[in-house]
Amino acid sequence: MTAGKTTVARLLARRLDWRAEDIDELIEARERMPVAEIFAKKGEPYFRGVERDILRLILPLRHTVVATGGGTFMDPESQQAINVDGMSVWLDVPLDTVVARLPPDRRRPLAADRAQMERLFAVRQAAYARAHHRIPATGPAEEIVERIVDALQLH
Repeated sequence: MTAGKTTVARLLARRLDWRAEDIDELIEARERMPVAEIFAKKGEPYFRGVERDILRLILPLRHTVVATGGGTFMDPESQQAINVDGMSVWLDVPLDTVVARLPPDRRRPLAADRAQMERLFAVRQAAYARAHHRIPATGPAEEIVERIVDALQLH
């Protein structure tokens, strides 16, 4: 959440001359409502099901950088699919930076309360540690993209 996944994915895709896809944007287009509204009206389990459906549709695409939602990699089925069929990158951002970047407009339903946010952050970090690459995601997005390109070239 607020790690810059969408921005970095678009810049990385441009750098590689690949396509960029954002799972949250695809979900919002399919459901015709913002993520926060989906959570409020239909609940997180429904959202995660749609997220898995979208992921299944885009995983077969080649030469595509996919910006997942912050919770996508938490789902064991999604995590396995990503790691088997693609290259996963954890954009590691310190909690204080994540909190500072949160918009005050409540568009981030899972970040409504600081204690809950801290617990979610810790749980997600444990899952993200199973990504192929951990990239410190501080500094300009262009620098983060270059760190990713360097890591992918070593793989």
